[in-house]
Amino acid sequence: MGLPFARVAVIGAGSWGTTVASLVAHNAPTVLWARRRELADELRASRENSRYLPGVRLHDELQITDDVVEAVTDSSLVVMAVPSAGFRDVVRSLVLHLAPRAVLMSLTKGLERGTGRRMSEVLSDLAPEHAVSVLSGPNLAREIAAGQPAASVVACSDAEVARRLQEVFTRPLFRIYTHDDVIGCELGGVVKNVIAIAAGMAHGMGFGDNSRATLITRGLVEMGRLGTALGANPGTFSGLAGMGDVIATCSSMQSRNTTVGVRLGKGESIADINASMNHMVAEGVKSSGAVVALARKVGVEMPICEAVAEVCDGRLAAGDALIRLMTRSRKSERD
Repeated sequence: MGLPFARVAVIGAGSWGTTVASLVAHNAPTVLWARRRELADELRASRENSRYLPGVRLHDELQITDDVVEAVTDSSLVVMAVPSAGFRDVVRSLVLHLAPRAVLMSLTKGLERGTGRRMSEVLSDLAPEHAVSVLSGPNLAREIAAGQPAASVVACSDAEVARRLQEVFTRPLFRIYTHDDVIGCELGGVVKNVIAIAAGMAHGMGFGDNSRATLITRGLVEMGRLGTALGANPGTFSGLAGMGDVIATCSSMQSRNTTVGVRLGKGESIADINASMNHMVAEGVKSSGAVVALARKVGVEMPICEAVAEVCDGRLAAGDALIRLMTRSRKSERD
């Protein structure tokens, strides 16, 4: 049998994009696109992404480019790993250069602000002739780059494409499961970032495991409500792309979203936090408002996400958000 994909392009050289590119390079010829020429030159010269993954050596055969057309030309799999805010513009820049049957994948766990579109929907909007997929799960980049055991899900409506993706992403200590619920797997990754900010806020205010468990559990309920309303399989949220991703993200200070939440809980302003992020993106900050807008559009109640969105917009203090959540009207847990 031949390779599942003859050439793979990973678009975006942040921590997760760099990790995925280096991982897939073990299984197929792979090129990583970096937006800035200076970063591309550094990656080629040092075989290390010192800003996003210091101390992690890239696969020796991984190619590096700052030319997006060069990256996608003749690539049979194009993996998008750019932040949601610039996702559509980057796809527009490459869509005319895609190989005719190239498979597209999103690694981005965010919603498009203003439209509420999932990244797979943006891909389908701009490249309707191409199969679209997502990779999601507990994906803390540094742990996977270090070779620690982990698992994730590739979701695609085409079972054969999902099988090929499973093959190209699988490594001895990185186990890949297939799924057909693109909506559920993708929404899980989006909403978990918002939940992680909430859990981080509680930690930053000095609260312990009970508070975090409460926010995680009720956040999963909100995730399930929204996903089900949008046509996802409710069972998806009990798996790697739902509960698994929430547990990993809310338990780790490697998560940018959790870190942002902790700092908010300690009283820092969102403006100061954003200014100090050093080009790194906490998707939950930008996506929280889009999640709430989408929930309201389909008539779903998401009080935790609503509170996080208001804190991230600077309209509500973290302490006031907690009081509001704890003093809501009494309900049955099944409501």
